[in-house]
Amino acid sequence: MNKTERQETVESLSALLKDAPHVYVTDFTGMSVLRMTEFRRRLRVAGVTYVVVKNTLAQRALAANGITGLDEHLAGPTGLVLTKDALTAAKVLGDFAKEFERPTVKAGMVDGKAVSPEHVKRLGQIPSRDVLLAQIAGSVNKLLYS
Repeated sequence: MNKTERQETVESLSALLKDAPHVYVTDFTGMSVLRMTEFRRRLRVAGVTYVVVKNTLAQRALAANGITGLDEHLAGPTGLVLTKDALTAAKVLGDFAKEFERPTVKAGMVDGKAVSPEHVKRLGQIPSRDVLLAQIAGSVNKLLYS
């Protein structure tokens, strides 16, 4: 990869980062091509972008967007999950990891704050909006008619 290609990669990743306020850093070591394809498909269906990138180029793009706190986690095979909806992306990550034990989350950036892999896992366990509304309606119904 020559200097111009590297610069184009950094610029395109920077543009993606500007549109995505939430970033999860993943390690996809041990994933077969079939599993990776399925993982990307699930993320795409959820409206989430997944980018496999060289660590040095990711560091440059993150720095260009003023994102700090993820540099120490950019080692080894790295994939970035870029999303506008932190819960949906965390849910897809958690469900896929539960099913196939990969990928692992190294760290995340949610609303400008660095978060641990455990935090990302907990975000993925929050029920969807529809489920929460149904639970509230069920509770109100139970209070009114019991």
